Amino acid sequence: QVQLAESGGGLVPPGGSLRLSCAVSGFVHSFTAMGWYRQVPGKQRELVAAILSGGRTNYADSVKGRFTISRDNAENRAYLQMSSLKVEDTGVYYCNVKWGSVWSRTWGQGTQVTVSS
Repeated sequence: QVQLAESGGGLVPPGGSLRLSCAVSGFVHSFTAMGWYRQVPGKQRELVAAILSGGRTNYADSVKGRFTISRDNAENRAYLQMSSLKVEDTGVYYCNVKWGSVWSRTWGQGTQVTVSS
């Protein structure tokens, strides 16, 4: 089983930046992708960024050009650099990993990001 631990969230003003980090442990073999999800109260958890094993990245339209996902394969870590943050980026951010076409059913505790003046 895989364990996921997110960190780096906080309170920032609009236009600010944050860098989220995800540590992956347990069964860490053969991920096909790592990703970051965002959950807002009353809404479904949304995939905002993903990085495939070959390095290709995908982003939700709402964060394109502002967020950058990266991964450190040697350390089994994923990162999400968030810039030009908007109030609507507020939420709990979770990382996840994918084997084949299936995302893990295990979730970490998430990290809260609040964008407010």
